Amino acid sequence: MAKAPYRPPVPGPAFIRLLAGFADGPLPAASPDMSDRLSQWVDWNRAVALSRALDGRLPALAEDAPVFDSAEQAECARVRTVLAGSITAAAEGRRATASDDYAPHRQHCMAVQRSMQASTGRLRGRLRDMLGHAGAPMARLAEVDAVMEQTLSPREQVLLGTVPTLLGLHFERLRAAASPAPDDSDNAQALPAPAHEGWLARFHKDMQDVLLAELDVRFQPIEGLLAALRPR
Repeated sequence: MAKAPYRPPVPGPAFIRLLAGFADGPLPAASPDMSDRLSQWVDWNRAVALSRALDGRLPALAEDAPVFDSAEQAECARVRTVLAGSITAAAEGRRATASDDYAPHRQHCMAVQRSMQASTGRLRGRLRDMLGHAGAPMARLAEVDAVMEQTLSPREQVLLGTVPTLLGLHFERLRAAASPAPDDSDNAQALPAPAHEGWLARFHKDMQDVLLAELDVRFQPIEGLLAALRPR
């Protein structure tokens, strides 16, 4: 089997490093500057909305706005634990069923992403409501977070939508590397099961690691809002 070409370590969070390992071909020498990238994502309409969130009049406080307490923090932790548990439990279940068809894995990945998006979106909106009830500086932060979510979420979903495709390419490369050469009929008959089990188990572990890393990324805004709400 040919050796994979050496790739220098990729800086950044675990999610980026894992996906970079699945990329086919050389990686860029450096990522674009964050300010340059944001200037491409934030059009003038969003820039005006962000300016209003920073300097404009704050909305009136709702009488029935929820108040932050330890139960809300526990709920965020519970949701994260449930999502992580569903990822690891599904990976364990799939290890017991040998399938070299990527379609069910893709469907599972997309279902997990939809669940993460729905759960984190609900938590983020609720925490913003609580910030809006915690005084002017916190209400300002809630307004800014709302604008940033509206601005960056569409781009984020497009980028995260590439994860099932990258995993599919990784799946195909692992399967091809484990398959015997077409003219090696003896090995094709003698060693199919161990080779199959090895590459598929590795893929299941890689997919689990990627989805757990994506969960960390999706919870970063929630962790920021929680930090702002916790008593000093």
